[in-house]
Amino acid sequence: MVTLREEFTRFYLSHHQGRKLIYEPSLGTCVVKAKFPTTPHLRKELQVSEFQALVLLQFNYEQNEPITYASIAEATAIEETELKRILLSLAAGKGQRVLLKQPATLEIENEHTFTFNTEFRHRLTRIKFNQIQLKETKQEQEATEERVFADRVAHVDCCVVRIMKTRKTIDHNTLLAEVYKQLQFPLKASDVKKRIENLIERDYMKRDSTNAAMYHYVS
Repeated sequence: MVTLREEFTRFYLSHHQGRKLIYEPSLGTCVVKAKFPTTPHLRKELQVSEFQALVLLQFNYEQNEPITYASIAEATAIEETELKRILLSLAAGKGQRVLLKQPATLEIENEHTFTFNTEFRHRLTRIKFNQIQLKETKQEQEATEERVFADRVAHVDCCVVRIMKTRKTIDHNTLLAEVYKQLQFPLKASDVKKRIENLIERDYMKRDSTNAAMYHYVS
C-alpha cells in the first residue's frame, strides 16, 4: 500500500504543481474479509477504515490470545486518541463487537486486553463499521485549529495584499471587514492581526506614521 501511495503521490504532484497532498488514513475505507467459528461456512466482509483494518490484522492468528492495548499501540504506531477511538468502535459499537475488551469499560489503559470475538454474529454479509467519536480536549481542539489556520495562511496573506493593492490606504477595522467578506472560512481577529504584522515585516504594507490603526500599501 505504501508503494502504491508513493506512486500516486508522484503522479499527482507531477500534474498539479504547487499543491500539497495530505493523506488521512482515518477517512479511507477498505474491506476486510473475515470468517468466524460460529459460522465457518459464511464469510463476512467488514467495511472499515484503514486504521480499523490495521488494528484487526493484529488479531489475524489461529491462537486467539489476548493482546494488550500497549502492544497494539506499539505495533500500529497509531496516535493515542485515534487508536482508542478505533478500538472502541470495534469493541463497543452496537452490533459491531468484533473484538472483546477486558475489562468491559469505555476507558482504555495500557494493561487492558482485547481478543477476537469468536462468537460474533451478524445478519448482513457486508457490515459497515462506524467510528466512535471521542470528545476533543481543549488542547487537541486548539492544535486542530492551529493546523487548519496554518494551511490557510497563504490565502489570508493574498487576500490582505489584494485589498491593500486596491484600496492603497485603509483603517484596521475596515481591512478586517473586507477580509471576512472575501474569505469563505471562519477567522479569528487575532489570527488576521498576526498576518498583518507579518506582511508589515515583509514590506507589503506599512502603518501610518501618526495613526497606528491606519495602513498603507507599499508598492
